[in-house]
Amino acid sequence: MKDLFEKIKSNPGPLGKWADVAEGYYIFPKLEGELANRMMFNGKEVICWSINNYLGLANHPDVRKVDSDATDEYGLAYPMGARMMSGNSDNHYKLERELADFVKKEAAVLVNFGYQGIMSAIDAMLDRKDVVVYDSESHACIVDGVRLHQGQRFAYEHNNMERLEQNLVRAVANAEKTGGAILVITEGVFGMRGDQGKLKEVVALKKKYPFRLLVDDAHGFGTLGATGAGAGEEQGVQDEIDIYFSTFAKSMGSIGAFLAGDKEIMRFLMYNMRSQMFAKSLAMPYVIGNIKRLEMLRTQPEHKAKLWENVNALQGGLKDAGFDIGNTNSCVTPVYLQGDEVYAMALVNDLRENYGIFCSIVVYPVIPKGMILLRLIPTASHTMEDISETIAAFIDIRGKLESGYYATVNLESIAIKQ
Repeated sequence: MKDLFEKIKSNPGPLGKWADVAEGYYIFPKLEGELANRMMFNGKEVICWSINNYLGLANHPDVRKVDSDATDEYGLAYPMGARMMSGNSDNHYKLERELADFVKKEAAVLVNFGYQGIMSAIDAMLDRKDVVVYDSESHACIVDGVRLHQGQRFAYEHNNMERLEQNLVRAVANAEKTGGAILVITEGVFGMRGDQGKLKEVVALKKKYPFRLLVDDAHGFGTLGATGAGAGEEQGVQDEIDIYFSTFAKSMGSIGAFLAGDKEIMRFLMYNMRSQMFAKSLAMPYVIGNIKRLEMLRTQPEHKAKLWENVNALQGGLKDAGFDIGNTNSCVTPVYLQGDEVYAMALVNDLRENYGIFCSIVVYPVIPKGMILLRLIPTASHTMEDISETIAAFIDIRGKLESGYYATVNLESIAIKQ
């Protein structure tokens, strides 16, 4: 028999093992200053490619005024209590109606946070007789929601429709035995690699198999589609998405999230999602602030236009310079390089300290061994100067990586500079 704490100390986890050399710099870094294209890191100004402020609304003066005025009027405690008990308001309903209308669904329901919201929705909808089938590269919030499910669950190879169909055959056989139902879960945009989920192809399988479709469109909402209604609108299948989900933490630069779909299903979720029934209501300043953000998203298309001007310039420039950016067809911009974790740490330190570029770094086990993924999130706030400086820096660090320069760097000397 083991002592729980001794077990934890002996295995700190895949990220925890790097804590002594990485915390505060590579892991849990501290960006400071105004939310913008350039921020402060480690005492220096850096071009920031790591915040999901797609439309630049998080720090927009009109948004900040509404946020400030609402906080002055209500404080951060109101309404007090869980929404089902004492935390409801007309503004909560107003935001839900406007969200449903925007994403072309019958109704919507607010949730406090995207992560807990989608987990709780999955948990509420499924019982042990049901089967869930989900994309293997789904976000951790979906994976954790699926882990709560006590019935059968199948993961299919990312965006592989043949594998999805094979799992649907298994799901139907299972559900026929148990008398259960089938839920398929995918994403509008996969946030690590930037490729859109194959929603049109998934929807086509509804003609052959009896399932409902839940789409997490956190990175598509506000950025894709003619009106910004997301990946379903972009691919022409919004009507076929049974439950649409997005967070406010990306294009709206805020806190909270929502689900949208048929009125009866949304009412079911409102009355059965444990994370919402037994948690404090979304505070009024966030609700009012999100109403303003949604209004700007609907009525000011120039923010989305500027975002895509920057996306196209960044991704086009990287491809012209010979970089591998994978299959992204969204704003998310991955850059793939060859190298291990040690090279990656030295390379990122060089980018931050000597080139003034701050972007996220991803290594094994998230991606295959021997690969480094540098993930850039372009926003409407970035400039062409930011883009040209970043591409020039990437050309330099690629040359250093290929020459073996980073193998000579003493990691202990660069681990944490605070």
